[in-house]
Amino acid sequence: MLVLTRKIGESIRIGDQIKITIMEVEGRTIKIAIDAPRSVAIHREEVYHKILGENQVAAASGNHDLGAVASLLRQPKID
Repeated sequence: MLVLTRKIGESIRIGDQIKITIMEVEGRTIKIAIDAPRSVAIHREEVYHKILGENQVAAASGNHDLGAVASLLRQPKID
């Protein structure tokens, strides 16, 4: 893990496309701004873990009727 010290207004770069800037420090709370392409998913850690859990539940459910999905996709479009 890389640990950096930054002041308000200073930034760090991750690769060429991601920039993280320290916006505000108030007590034990830090406000950051993240500039990244829309294709990069950015989540708070607790939200990320909830998404992983939901994906695991969905994958384990075994209720995957791909035939039904395929038939819906083959139906003619009705305007």
